[in-house]
Amino acid sequence: MSTTPSTLGCAILGLLARRPSTGYELARRLDRPVGWFWTARHSQIYPELARLAEAGLVRYVESDGRGPLRNKRYRISAAGTRVLRAWVVAPHEPQPVRDLETLRLWSLWTVAPAEAITVVERARASHAGVLAAYEAELADVLGDPDCRDPGHPLFASRLTLEGGVRTREAAVAWCDWMLAELDERAESPVRGKAGGPRVG
Repeated sequence: MSTTPSTLGCAILGLLARRPSTGYELARRLDRPVGWFWTARHSQIYPELARLAEAGLVRYVESDGRGPLRNKRYRISAAGTRVLRAWVVAPHEPQPVRDLETLRLWSLWTVAPAEAITVVERARASHAGVLAAYEAELADVLGDPDCRDPGHPLFASRLTLEGGVRTREAAVAWCDWMLAELDERAESPVRGKAGGPRVG
């Protein structure tokens, strides 16, 4: 295994740095809260845990499970902590953007105004729903004084949740602006009610 594990490996190390977990618990924690900002397939988790264990970045203890298989509870090792810290501060390449919502909006001019309004209203509802979930989680975090301690995991949780809240607030405001623009221009003589690309 290379000195630096895969992004999934680093995500797992970050979870285990917060608390020991079984593979099943890691899968749930990758759904929430990590799933708010980064996703992975559950089928990838156990092979990655095996690679991390082989590299000495995680350790585990076994206990009896419900069936014939024994449960493994993983924890980050000292070497894993060093690797995680190095990964956090290392420069990283810009990530490719794959934003399906914006890609659809880029061609919004091809549909009728009423359809365009429906598209934007759907986007707004989605952003507003996620915003409400972020705000609820942030309220829980803010109830713990450890969220102000830069050396505590809750501090980083507060930072990321605050970023999520601000990003979704901006997205909702953007949708409101688009709806106002669509409402204003729905009867535009250039476009009219029919919508769709102009010919010629």
